[in-house]
Amino acid sequence: MTKNVSQMRREILEIPETIERLLVNGGHNIAVAASNLRALDPAFAITVARGSSDHACSYLKYAAEIALGIPVASVGPSIASLYGAKMRLKGGVVLSVSQSGQSPDIVEMTRSARRDGALSVAITNAPTSPLATSATHSLDMMAGPELSVAATKTFVSSMVTGLLLLAEWGNNASLRRAIHHLPAQLEKAIAVDWPEVRAAIGSHQSLFTLGRGPAWAISNEAALKFKETCQIHAESYSSAEVLHGPVSIVDQGFPVLCFAAEDAAEAVLAEMADRISRQGAQVFATSNRVVRAQSIDHVRTDHPLTDPISLIVSFYAMVEQLAQSRGGNPDAPRHLNKITETV
Repeated sequence: MTKNVSQMRREILEIPETIERLLVNGGHNIAVAASNLRALDPAFAITVARGSSDHACSYLKYAAEIALGIPVASVGPSIASLYGAKMRLKGGVVLSVSQSGQSPDIVEMTRSARRDGALSVAITNAPTSPLATSATHSLDMMAGPELSVAATKTFVSSMVTGLLLLAEWGNNASLRRAIHHLPAQLEKAIAVDWPEVRAAIGSHQSLFTLGRGPAWAISNEAALKFKETCQIHAESYSSAEVLHGPVSIVDQGFPVLCFAAEDAAEAVLAEMADRISRQGAQVFATSNRVVRAQSIDHVRTDHPLTDPISLIVSFYAMVEQLAQSRGGNPDAPRHLNKITETV
């Protein structure tokens, strides 16, 4: 019997082409925004997003703090849309991320931040959307139509758009080169789909995902996708936090998936993976530094900050197959719509 090819799978396969298109066609607008950011020289930045876009912002928060030394905080969109609060944002930057650019609360927070003195940058897949027109700079993630409810190529493209903005802002040549090498590396990452992880999860209805630093954002996105596409109760934790209570539910065979980039956090995450493995869990890690936990295949890139991008692509390839094997439809998760508008 031939397995149906899901729309989610088709869109995962489009990720390398999407990133290539972004790098070829999106560079000018990103460079202009970066130039204005350098001229402003802000002391802080805030992010505005929900769902997968908020996970992209968590990734960009770590990237900005590591690469530029600029503190970044997430602000709840309801601060503007529900509470009508004014914020002291003069001289700061607001980064808003939304695939559709339509959610009223994201748009209102972006407008309010600009009114309150921030330079606003919107990353969206809809260049004529309300969000795009409300920001000082609108950056098109150029992902093209995404029909599957579960965001994949738009998530990756929003990460790369934001990261390239940071590289240009900081004139970071090594990071810029690594970003431009991503399309070929992501082609390889799609082929890494972790059959051993799928087998270990099997019929389990609960699991942990772990990460640290920029890879913790990938752990968050992975937990969301387990819920969306497989109806698995997945919880994401920083490897620095998992011992503060959550580890108590780990029992024999409990699945744990650890996302490690080749950065300063890899050793401590590998140590935590081994520790939880000794407690009976089935622990998998994208690291060769684990001893007791199982190392799984992973595609390293040319920079620690781009490693998480290849990890999420491999995860997407895995979770789409897992959803199908469990009898689900990854294109149409129950109770969900493609565009979610909140006030």
